[in-house]
This record gives sequence, C-alpha cells and structure tokens, in this order.
Amino acid sequence: MRLQTHRTTITAALFASLFTGASFAESCDHDHVSIRGDFGSMSFRIEIADDVQERALGLMHRESMPTLSGMLFVYDRPQPLSFWMRNTLIPLDMIFVEPSGRIAKIHPNAVPLDESAIHGGDHLTHVLEIGGGLAAKFGISEGDILRHSSFNQNEALWPCG
Repeated sequence: MRLQTHRTTITAALFASLFTGASFAESCDHDHVSIRGDFGSMSFRIEIADDVQERALGLMHRESMPTLSGMLFVYDRPQPLSFWMRNTLIPLDMIFVEPSGRIAKIHPNAVPLDESAIHGGDHLTHVLEIGGGLAAKFGISEGDILRHSSFNQNEALWPCG
C-alpha cells in the first residue's frame, strides 16, 4: 500500500510539472541550484562549499565532473570575491552572484592550474562553478537569476516557494 501511495505522489507531481513548467530541480532542495533567464530555466546538481576548508579545496584534483553538476560556494556576508585554478584540473565557468541571486559576472573557461586571480566583483555572496563552456552552451548570462535555499529568501529575486 505504501509503495502505491509513493508511486501515485510521484505520478501526480510529474503530471503537474508537465503542465506548469515546474520541475523537481526547481524546488530549492539543498543539492540543486536553479538558474532562470532569457533561455528559460535549468538546474545543476551541486555540492556546497560553505566553510573555510570546503571553499579552500573546491574542485581541486578532480579529473572530471558530470555535465549538469557543479559546486556552489556560499559566503555569509557580501564581499569581494576572487578565485584561482590552483590544482584544478578541469576548465570551469565561474558564475559570481549577488545576495539577491542575480548573476553579476561570468568568467568562462577558467584555465586549469592557472594561479591568476579571477575577480568576480565586490558585493557577492555566492560563486557557482560549472564545466567550462556550459554557460555559453546553455545561454546563461549576466543578469540571470539563481535560486537556492542558501540565499536570504527576503532578498532573493527568485525565492524558494
């Protein structure tokens, strides 16, 4: 009986998403970030880096990353953010994000192992790293909006709901 109820719930949710344009990935769970812009909307499965040790390690030493995956770096307060590619083996798009969820800057195809500072801006709370070239491939642009539970929902342009 319990399995049937679970199947019914999943079927109803899938049916609803077909007619509303909603998706499971847009539900603000901790493991996904959604992006909305002129291209439409999409979601990436993410790891969170929200403390000093996790942010220092980031995506270093990884030889690959699934296409719709990434890492979301989360900071407690708005601040200037710069990143580098020390010990990072794969090219990355770095998406620098304001406290409201608006994309302030995209640095495409950061070069593996390059230790040059990549400055994203001065009033930032998040950085999303995805595979190099994916922002352009999917049409993600500066000014697009991110949605995730780590944003202050009172300030978010696209709050969880």
